[in-house]
Amino acid sequence: MKSLSSPDRLSLQAAIAAFILASATIAGAWLFQFAGYAPCELCLKERWPYYIGAPLAAIAILVCARGPVRLRAPLLALLSLVFFASFVFGAYHAGVEWRFWAGPTDCTGHVVAARTMGDFMRQLQTSKVVRCDAVAIRILGLSLAGWNAVVSLVVALIAWRGALAARRP
Repeated sequence: MKSLSSPDRLSLQAAIAAFILASATIAGAWLFQFAGYAPCELCLKERWPYYIGAPLAAIAILVCARGPVRLRAPLLALLSLVFFASFVFGAYHAGVEWRFWAGPTDCTGHVVAARTMGDFMRQLQTSKVVRCDAVAIRILGLSLAGWNAVVSLVVALIAWRGALAARRP
């Protein structure tokens, strides 16, 4: 097997780190859900970048290890973009939880008292059980949405650093 140059090794290490962090994070989300912390609608949507990013990072590992050199930087840049978007979405959700701004009306807001039994029954059928603005658990002062923002930003920066390294001759 051919020895990798320093920029090649850095881009491969970035892809591996992104894959490990993304996979561990989504696995952690599933474990919290299994432990009884039901995800809200925003939490479920925050998982999509991981469902896209982890396989993309796996592909980046293969490309950085043995694939075409010209694909390394664009692939890692795309991975960085996916996780930067995840960072923005996680920060938005954390802001909703801290009440910095309003969240989507279908999973936040005040419960309105029903005037009739029929209204109450309709509310039961259309109400979401898990609110997006209620924090289920805080770890070291951050909610899971806040931790998602932190991890996503770290993964985005790692992938971006790998993309910059892959651009070097």
